[in-house]
Amino acid sequence: MRPVFVQFRCEPGKTYQVAEAIYDREVVSELYSTSGDYDLIAKVYIPEDQDVGRFLSERLFDIPHISRTLTTMTFRAF
Repeated sequence: MRPVFVQFRCEPGKTYQVAEAIYDREVVSELYSTSGDYDLIAKVYIPEDQDVGRFLSERLFDIPHISRTLTTMTFRAF
């Protein structure tokens, strides 16, 4: 499994609704609200044999009220 971090910017007033929709899909291992340019950050484990972009697009990025995402690939945990 490959860990990936995804940040979500939500439409104003919709952060909790987006968070619930993300959580309901049972795809993320951790989900946090954040300060700064993005409203939420999620840790997602992608199976090694899966395309990251397709995996995220099909499982998360179609949730309503997400205005922008930022995906950070990981290389090594220390």
